[in-house]
Amino acid sequence: MKRPTLEAVAARAGVSKSSVSRVVNGQATVTPEIRELVMRAVKELGYVPNPAARSLVTQRTDAIAVIVSDPPAGLVSDDPMFSMVVRAASRELEAAGKQVVLMLAGSPESHRRVERFVSAGHVDGVMLVSMHGADPLPAVLARLDLPMVSHGRLGVPVDVPYADNDNLGGAAQAVRHLLEQGRRRIATIAGPLDMTASQDRLTAYRETLRDTGRRSIVAIGDFTRISGVEAMRQLLQDDPALDAVFAANDLMAIGALRTLREAGRRVPDDVAVVGYDDIEASLYSDPPLTTVRSPMGDQAAATARLLLGLLEGGPAEPVILPAELVVRESA
Repeated sequence: MKRPTLEAVAARAGVSKSSVSRVVNGQATVTPEIRELVMRAVKELGYVPNPAARSLVTQRTDAIAVIVSDPPAGLVSDDPMFSMVVRAASRELEAAGKQVVLMLAGSPESHRRVERFVSAGHVDGVMLVSMHGADPLPAVLARLDLPMVSHGRLGVPVDVPYADNDNLGGAAQAVRHLLEQGRRRIATIAGPLDMTASQDRLTAYRETLRDTGRRSIVAIGDFTRISGVEAMRQLLQDDPALDAVFAANDLMAIGALRTLREAGRRVPDDVAVVGYDDIEASLYSDPPLTTVRSPMGDQAAATARLLLGLLEGGPAEPVILPAELVVRESA
């Protein structure tokens, strides 16, 4: 059966072709009566607007690029936060009638490919996810003068609206909890220091300890489980008497639990462990992990709504969501 045309809709509704075009393209310059006639004809005929033709009229593609910085090997497969972020943002954007284009940008060639795609006018806006401080892509895309937002505050001097969780407050809660438990030698496994979430969590750890006159004991990971294993080994070598560790995400905390078990350290009797994120695996670690719940799905949805607002000329104020300590058996 032939696909219904704009002319067929106009004939069925008894109005002009231009009136049908204005209705299906969402323009407000038609009367409610004509809009009702056209929409009834659209429904009866099963008419579906031609996306290419509609884009010519509206100057919009109804597509959004979700650009993810290529993470360390194994992080996507291990960490459900990535899929949660993409899924939550996609739901919000698709509910607004937007098509999501997912792009990975982890190499100079992929950066050039992303820049070519976005600058060619294939999308109406951009959502950045998990950008590292040295990544030149945000500055390159900002020059295209396209609505753009970031999931998490950027670490480069580019004015991009963002949604984030309270990394400073969440990490401070974790360290204060360990202090309240009577822990005296509290170490941390920080995340990549070119990411603002890692920087903020490390800053909160250091400031909270400094307020009590305690020194910092720091190892650096990259948010993967294996980096938590290795960082915990380093911490035990640096300070065998440590009695607590705050890891900047749950995967590294779970890796630390493995190292402590292999070293014969009991958790929490000998060493208390706190993570960050509250991923599902934290419920099933041995022992179950005390952690900081950061509403990552809510943050992704808020980032998507921020972009949708920008597309309609709305405000571009940052959104900061609260973080909450969840106490389980590891601390």
